[in-house]
Amino acid sequence: MNYAELHKHLKEQVVFDRPIIDLGGGVCAHNFSFVSKNTHFLPDDHELKGSGDDLLDVADVCVPENSSFLYHVLHPKNEGKTRGMILLFHGFNEKHWHKYLPWAAKLLELTGKSVVLFPIAFHMNRAPLLWSDSRAMHKISRQRKEEFPDLLHSSLVNAAISARLHKNPQRFLWSGLQTFHDVKDFVGSCKNGEHPLFEEGVTSDIMAYSIGGFLSEVLLLSNPDGLFSETRLAMFCGGPVFNRISPVSKFILDSEANVRLYSYLVEHLESHLKHDRRLAECLDNSAGRAFRSMLNYKAMADFRERRFREMAGRISAIALAKDEVIPAYEVANTLQGRMRDIPVPVECMDFPYEYKHEEPFPVQNAPQEPVDAAFLSVMKKIAGVFS
Repeated sequence: MNYAELHKHLKEQVVFDRPIIDLGGGVCAHNFSFVSKNTHFLPDDHELKGSGDDLLDVADVCVPENSSFLYHVLHPKNEGKTRGMILLFHGFNEKHWHKYLPWAAKLLELTGKSVVLFPIAFHMNRAPLLWSDSRAMHKISRQRKEEFPDLLHSSLVNAAISARLHKNPQRFLWSGLQTFHDVKDFVGSCKNGEHPLFEEGVTSDIMAYSIGGFLSEVLLLSNPDGLFSETRLAMFCGGPVFNRISPVSKFILDSEANVRLYSYLVEHLESHLKHDRRLAECLDNSAGRAFRSMLNYKAMADFRERRFREMAGRISAIALAKDEVIPAYEVANTLQGRMRDIPVPVECMDFPYEYKHEEPFPVQNAPQEPVDAAFLSVMKKIAGVFS
């Protein structure tokens, strides 16, 4: 199958309503449930009153989809527990796994390692269906355009996340901390031999795309309980610190949400920490330091670059020349440091067809042969990191 055919096949086959799905070619998709023990990081009711938006004005701790959810594992058919797994982390404001299923299938084929598609908090199936309701989100987008006449790139796709982060930008930190600890708990249980598909001591490598790279870097920088001491990380269209990306897009964030988020996380975070004791306490540890070091290029740069230098042999990145959300030079600026003397390999690729950050491998309106070639080239490079 070419890429488009594989994408269509997996999109139709991989669903959450069956525990095991035979995908053919010696691969099965397994669905497992996960219950987060880390909802205590999330804002409660009193922090969220007064938004004036009944559709979205719900306490984060009261979103059941985020606290109990399913995740996919692509696993070799008729094979018992495997010794290696690859965690696949997705991008910002994504609602379904369709784009990533071919990536996971190809990585399994090339490496023999099971691939775990683990969702970030309030993304994928960890978000309420209402946030993907076209009519409801069109209403939210229209309201935002009326409230902010100069608003750019508002759409029904980014309306929910833009409105929620605009009102409460600290959600980026709280949901990030929840996800960080969920992944830590998941990997820890797998390494303890508690997962039916993985041997005790299983290796846990990571393929990360877009904001998934940010999460992965925080995990490796802090290395909770030594769980990621040997993890190899391959990033695709990801890697820069937060204030060196450009997420204003109808698929990601509108312009007002981006300004609000930047103001909170980059310009005024230190002031917020002085007045928000709960946030300060949650960030006063190794995870918090790693998180903060990845927000601002100029902040905690010595710590960040020292750790990247220590891990340089286990990290690599592929950037795209025409990526306007995650610029290739910013990937290198972060991973290779201010003096460009950290030996983390960063490769900039370009493809002979029209692509964008959100869709590096188009399945429509693109010549299939070059798309197939680009997809296979990228996946072979990433698989090589894990071999």
